[in-house]
Amino acid sequence: MENKPNLAFIDGQNLHLGTTQNGWKINYGRFRTYLRDKYHVTEASYFLGFTDEVQQDLYSNLQRAGFIVCFREHHSALKATKKGNVDTDIVFEVMKVLIERDDFGKILLVSGDGDYKKLVDYLIQKERFKKILFPNRQFASSLYGRLAPQYYDYLEAPAIKSKIAHGY
Repeated sequence: MENKPNLAFIDGQNLHLGTTQNGWKINYGRFRTYLRDKYHVTEASYFLGFTDEVQQDLYSNLQRAGFIVCFREHHSALKATKKGNVDTDIVFEVMKVLIERDDFGKILLVSGDGDYKKLVDYLIQKERFKKILFPNRQFASSLYGRLAPQYYDYLEAPAIKSKIAHGY
């Protein structure tokens, strides 16, 4: 299993808010390269709330960088009032690959949302968890307080930020 490539699942809203609220932005090309080189990620799924024509440049940039862009389904009448909660979509897709595929090693998550804690615990128990990358310390849910250090890192850490941020 260690020789097999890993898969990444990214909570796009959590990543975006966790970096921009700290005054920096992700360079998607550099971030995708970092995931490939550091964690042997061959597929990186980037989950977004819903399609918005204003954000078309973002979607194009993500695809050019090599991310699989996944949108949350919303009824058109609710799009203006709904936030892009992708948590259940990510959990579903992770469980689906666990059931349907055997061509990967481990799962990597990018989010600080505590809603993934049960999934993280399950993946660790099954030896299918690589790491969770928190956008910043403030976005790391307190539910992860007892998570062993080998299972998490902070994207805002200078050694990582220098590899993935715009302007470095």
